[in-house]
Amino acid sequence: GGWLLLQNCHLGLEFLDELMDTITTKESMSEDFRTWITTEAHPEFPISLLQSSIKFTNEPPQGVKAGLKRTYSAVTQDLLEVSKMPQWKPLLYAVAFLHTTVQERRKFGPLGWNIPYEFNQADFAASVQFVQNHLNDVGIKHGVNWSCVRYMLGEVQYGGRVTDDLDKALLNTYARVWFGEHMFSEKFCFYKGYVIPKGDTVEDYLQYIEQLPVIDTPEVFGLHPNADITYQTNLANKTFSTIVSIQPKDSTTGGGETREAVVQRLADEMLEKLPADYNPHEVKAQLQKMGAIQPINIFLHQEIDRMQHVISRVRATLTDLKLAIDGTIIMSEELQDALDNIYDARIPKLWFRISWESTTLGFWFTELLERNQQFSSWLQDGRPNQFWMTGFFNPQGFLTAMRQETTRMNLAKGWELDSVVLYSEVTKMMKEDVVGPPPADIGGVYIHGLFLEGAGWDRRNSKLIESAPKVLFTSLPVVHVYA
Repeated sequence: GGWLLLQNCHLGLEFLDELMDTITTKESMSEDFRTWITTEAHPEFPISLLQSSIKFTNEPPQGVKAGLKRTYSAVTQDLLEVSKMPQWKPLLYAVAFLHTTVQERRKFGPLGWNIPYEFNQADFAASVQFVQNHLNDVGIKHGVNWSCVRYMLGEVQYGGRVTDDLDKALLNTYARVWFGEHMFSEKFCFYKGYVIPKGDTVEDYLQYIEQLPVIDTPEVFGLHPNADITYQTNLANKTFSTIVSIQPKDSTTGGGETREAVVQRLADEMLEKLPADYNPHEVKAQLQKMGAIQPINIFLHQEIDRMQHVISRVRATLTDLKLAIDGTIIMSEELQDALDNIYDARIPKLWFRISWESTTLGFWFTELLERNQQFSSWLQDGRPNQFWMTGFFNPQGFLTAMRQETTRMNLAKGWELDSVVLYSEVTKMMKEDVVGPPPADIGGVYIHGLFLEGAGWDRRNSKLIESAPKVLFTSLPVVHVYA
């Protein structure tokens, strides 16, 4: 009649089959008996066990109100009264608000954090413990050491997880703006309408939290309102993608073409347009003519190798898929995935793993042709006047090669690679206006294909401006990058 709790079951998948047999074949079992299982998501988890279970997931709550409510539901009256210092209760609330904010920003993707960090309840608990200890140490006479509090929150408790410099700067900005003597003034607010409430009991705080808005504007977190468009778009796409993936996969679709016939036709079209394979001997010979040991040509060779890998994989998948549809070979799991995804105009997992992000299969395939066009014309006709940098697999490698090239040109002046830095200047030219390479005395490269997100570009005065509302991306003119 008790409860059995098995934790981290993804580490013992073999035992789960045994467990399933035990539970299903047991003749008599107490009405009060329950088995609880905790596990991470795992592709090999026994499906029959999943189907017969009730699922619980513990997701972070959505929104400031829900986040604060969850935090304060776990706060006890004893914790609220643990310190006699007047700064304790406001500081506890401010740490809770910071905790909710760092979690909420994750839903905005790269606009929220460059790298999605797993901030969790342990970070909050450690921060609260630190604030409590600090207040006990300093006492009422000395007051709070704010530079210490900001450093511990921005660099250690939450900052300890953060690896990106810009993310670290963002966290330290929150610590600077929200934590200081000014937070105890009447005028202080995190954002219009979001203030530090006054109260003596947990109930007082929960009552205040209850009247906060259910849906927050991104401005609460310091983001532009347009950030919400990106979030809502991604959410809708994810929902539709899930709906499509669980649709029945019958062979026929009413009276029209079968799924297999549609995919076979698409496979024929793609195979017809797919570029020819690169001949390794010809590639080598061309690179020798251009100067095979120049950093930029070494980079081109690496990009062509990766492009060839994608072309070969696409050709092999489409050819095998046609044979599997005809019944000549067995339809494997990977081919079934390719069939389902091509029918739904999505990128098969096999291709996506070795290529690039794209919204639909059509855009992805067009980009394959355009990327390949850049490499083949560069190989045949020599170095272009400008580069489509977003069409490279490794754009960082391209910029490094350019830095190496510039350093070699200036060896006589004593230049060293470690001390050479990149500069970028947005020109007034669009890609159609470029007729030659950058000036020889400056060197560098012209690049195009970059977009601004959340801002516009004033071409006449060459500066950033507020983007028009609802405009997500603005194309930049040609950029001159030099070292």
